[in-house]
Amino acid sequence: MGQASGDYLLLNLDDKRWTELKGGYRVPFDPRLLLRRLESGTDIQGCWQELWQELYHQGDVGEASYAAVPHLVRIYQNRGKIDWNTYAIVTSIELARNVGKNPDVPLWLRQGYDDAINRLAMIGLGELPHANDKETIRSILAILAIWKEAQTYARIIIDYSEDELNELENQGFTGDK
Repeated sequence: MGQASGDYLLLNLDDKRWTELKGGYRVPFDPRLLLRRLESGTDIQGCWQELWQELYHQGDVGEASYAAVPHLVRIYQNRGKIDWNTYAIVTSIELARNVGKNPDVPLWLRQGYDDAINRLAMIGLGELPHANDKETIRSILAILAIWKEAQTYARIIIDYSEDELNELENQGFTGDK
């Protein structure tokens, strides 16, 4: 099926199944070139822009999105630099799973996908004390909520900025029951 990386399985980048997997637009999307660019450090910002657009399009995800998650985590772990993008895209993909017309993670990808989320949460636990910007803190907290099966909290953290939550509070929403 795939190659092992750390404690989790990945769909091998040479596997022909990549060409058949659908992305966020619900059409075949092969993210391998973008994953390789991200791994090599080539145009990281542009690469993230494309990955977000193709793997998570307005709440839509596909099998390519799920297959990319273990590679995104592997690449992130190897880079050794704190970046909110990996936390946020993995959280967003997981929150979109089985919502609307989005598929579930195929069984043949499930173990590696779940293991990658667990691995990213562990990395996040170590990086949270060193995170300085609110976007990174927010993204790490969201993946931790996913890891602890608190999807509603993850959705609030990832979908609403601090300013948006402050605005809700100013409009009278206090959270009091």
